[in-house]
Amino acid sequence: MLFIDVCWTGLDMKRILIINTGGTIGMVKTKEGYKPDGKSFSNLLKSMDVLNAEGMPFWDLVELEKLLDSSNMTVAEWNKIGKLIADAYDNYDGFVVLHGTDTMAYTASALSFMLEHISKPVILTGSQIPLCEIRSDGRDNIITSLLIAASDIVHEVCIYFGGKLFRGNRAIKYSSEGLIAFVSPNYPVLAEAGISISYNRAYLREKDTEGFCYVPFENVPIGVIKVFPGIQFELFESIMTERLKGIVIETFGTGNIPGYDGALLPIIEKAFANGTIVTVCSQCPQGSVMLGEYETSMALKNAGAVSGLDITTEAAVAKLYYLFSKGYSTDKIKYLMGKNLCGEMKDDNDAADPEKLI
Repeated sequence: MLFIDVCWTGLDMKRILIINTGGTIGMVKTKEGYKPDGKSFSNLLKSMDVLNAEGMPFWDLVELEKLLDSSNMTVAEWNKIGKLIADAYDNYDGFVVLHGTDTMAYTASALSFMLEHISKPVILTGSQIPLCEIRSDGRDNIITSLLIAASDIVHEVCIYFGGKLFRGNRAIKYSSEGLIAFVSPNYPVLAEAGISISYNRAYLREKDTEGFCYVPFENVPIGVIKVFPGIQFELFESIMTERLKGIVIETFGTGNIPGYDGALLPIIEKAFANGTIVTVCSQCPQGSVMLGEYETSMALKNAGAVSGLDITTEAAVAKLYYLFSKGYSTDKIKYLMGKNLCGEMKDDNDAADPEKLI
């Protein structure tokens, strides 16, 4: 990694670490299109007088050795970001992660699980227009993210973008072109930045008093399958039952699947028997999976699939990586996939913990 010492005087002597992973915000225009450029970006930050203004916190900048377009983000990069935060945890009051928008919601979800019992703010942000461009939205996103990270109000992993603060594991990318790029379909916005920053304190997580712990992810094989009319489930049988440890199925509505050939249910039963966890999410951004509400979803429940309730696909994927990396049993993972661990889903699954059953 490249550590760039750029520390400014500011808000109540709070210290914030900016972690640049790449993405549009730090890209420069080349003949081959926009590309990440760490040196140009760090010089651009140094030249922004507002970051040295009264009321701003101290900040340092650290960059990944190889800056990425976020479409190239992998579990290895998640671990690098998490370790950077863990290693610097005692030396900073908060963290701002600069990240491309394409996979920002995945990384935010991953960090929310990976950084167990976090009690400091980790704010992911970026831009739709590079900071080097005149109309860049990155300027406000960086400034406000730094102020939120230094506020002593937020104690969780969040995304700040387009004037709004979202819980990281509740957000999804909504627009590829608009400056309001993210939404949180099933959880309220945590803060809005207008003339002042207004926090929705009732929905912020309370400060965790348990000891902080960094949990690196293992790169276990996980897949996402989106159901569509006419899907031939038998084509997926070998990969679902022999290769994948975790599967997220994006179903219709509240958890419904085509039942015309009955092919999926024995596949799920076989997959679960082989130690594979199948979690059901909805293709609808808003609302919740309710397995058993309709006949076409009751069969999924009976076959051993887990209801993801209102969890996003991004958070479900990250949660599977996390739980497998903890080394839990198949039954324990299945149980925890239906339980709210760090604000990623609502609390209404009354299944019993298999490890507490007598």
